[in-house]
Amino acid sequence: MLAESDMLVLRDLRKTFNPGTIVEKTALTGVDLTLQKGDFVTVIGGNGAGKSTMLNAIAGTFPIDQGRILLGGRDVTHLPEHRRAAFLGRVFQDPMTGTAASMNIEENLALAGRRGQFRGLRWGITARERERYREKLSSLDLGLESRMGSKVGLLSGGQRQALTLLMATLKKPELLLLDEHTAALDPKTAEKVLKLTKLLISESGLTALMVTHNMKDALTLGNRMIMMHEGRIILDLNEEQKRHMTVEDLLAQFEKVSGRELANDRMLLTN
Repeated sequence: MLAESDMLVLRDLRKTFNPGTIVEKTALTGVDLTLQKGDFVTVIGGNGAGKSTMLNAIAGTFPIDQGRILLGGRDVTHLPEHRRAAFLGRVFQDPMTGTAASMNIEENLALAGRRGQFRGLRWGITARERERYREKLSSLDLGLESRMGSKVGLLSGGQRQALTLLMATLKKPELLLLDEHTAALDPKTAEKVLKLTKLLISESGLTALMVTHNMKDALTLGNRMIMMHEGRIILDLNEEQKRHMTVEDLLAQFEKVSGRELANDRMLLTN
């Protein structure tokens, strides 16, 4: 039975790619997960654990083989990706994804601000919208508020990812999906984008799922952390449990639950 506070409910999600072929790959093997409104959940796991596949399944990038997906109380299991986009905000690993490089900053923000609305051939940006965008950009502390006419393709990776994050949260999505959105950035820029992520989620009271390879970030950010392995969730820690957990404890827990060591250089190197 669904609770009124449940924002996302996944029930027995299963997905196999290329079934019956030599490249068959089972990606999800029965994922069950419930997020309440305002939850900020970090997701970790080795390569091929099913983290990004789970996010793609939620977004509707491909149909699942079995299971149910409920978002904000509505069953979106068979809803196409473009219909789900009205309820979701998403930031990908690649800073080049999520923005239109040939359009300027304010035009990109206008597209995000009118997500889910009808847009005709003539859609001028009003003075009121422009002022709102300027205020939002100013909060990024990147100087973009004075470059609103600049093409997005001219921005650095960090600036572009910060803009994408702002665009994804501009209309307060029911769920924000972050798929290793700082992995392609240098450490200093990544830290700034993570700080902005935390701020935007906190200020708007967003519900968020953030995939990361950085165990420290997984433990310090958000109010909950899940670990995936071989297409299923093997560990689910609340805020109190996370607070008393170290990276070494996390590695030991993984070995205990999965029966093997975590052989993933990217995770081990970002501790």
